[in-house]
Amino acid sequence: MCCIWINIFVAAISERPISPSNLSGKGGVSLPGMKEHSKAVAQSIPSPVIEYVTRPTQVSMSDGYFNLGSLEHFWVRRRFEVFQKLAGELIGSARETAEIGCGHGLLQRQVELAYGREVTGFDLNENGLKHNLSQRSRVICYDVYQREEAFRARFDLIFLWDVLEHLQDEDSFLQAVGFHLAPGGKFVFNVPAGRWAFSGYDTAAGHFRRYSAQSFFAVMQRNALEVTTWTYWGLPLTPTLLFRKLWLPRERGNSRSYATGFGKGSGVVNGLLRAASKLEVIPQRIIGTSLMAVVLQK
Repeated sequence: MCCIWINIFVAAISERPISPSNLSGKGGVSLPGMKEHSKAVAQSIPSPVIEYVTRPTQVSMSDGYFNLGSLEHFWVRRRFEVFQKLAGELIGSARETAEIGCGHGLLQRQVELAYGREVTGFDLNENGLKHNLSQRSRVICYDVYQREEAFRARFDLIFLWDVLEHLQDEDSFLQAVGFHLAPGGKFVFNVPAGRWAFSGYDTAAGHFRRYSAQSFFAVMQRNALEVTTWTYWGLPLTPTLLFRKLWLPRERGNSRSYATGFGKGSGVVNGLLRAASKLEVIPQRIIGTSLMAVVLQK
């Protein structure tokens, strides 16, 4: 089994990273016609209309994600599938939904395709917003610390996917995003798991940390937030964290490190990793490459 993972990993890191011109969009694992849709996205999707509430600002986030993350990427598809299994029913019950840190709209487009619902997307990274793939949802350049009155207690469901690890001050950020949540509303977090696995990839990605269940719960507790359900996910992919840590030591924080650590490789490698990623039961509390949680304000 170890040899199989080594072969997959070596094949993956030897592949050329995908260029921005090859961006193909995003989608959920169970969506019909996804492959055909992704091939057409780059040719057919219009440029998004960005609403500027605040000026764009540099953030601790690698632009490499916008070049590499796509509808067909095994990790992007698995992440959405995990949400559907853990708490997919939240989409239908929410009056308004938002994503803080929407980037180029992978989750927004997945929700549009799978549920036919809009997700208001907020971000400060103008490069990501300019490449946003959503076709029905609002795309807004907005600093949540500004606490715009029009967004006060407006959203019943707020996604914070792979955002918290990019914030040096978690507490002030969580207080700011809480301003936007409606009474009784819910957050859905996704964060990288495995504090032991921090590597040059994380540095290149703009991560300040990775989380264990214990450290994530501690952050929630000190900010008067209650975790109602959670899961690790990516258990079958944990060997790749070890290989990535050995291959990309902590000090190698550059764009090449990010491309090596996140690139999906060839179609064959992406398919193998996709198949492997599904070999787990959700929810599970053993180990994983990521942690997803539904959270309430107390």
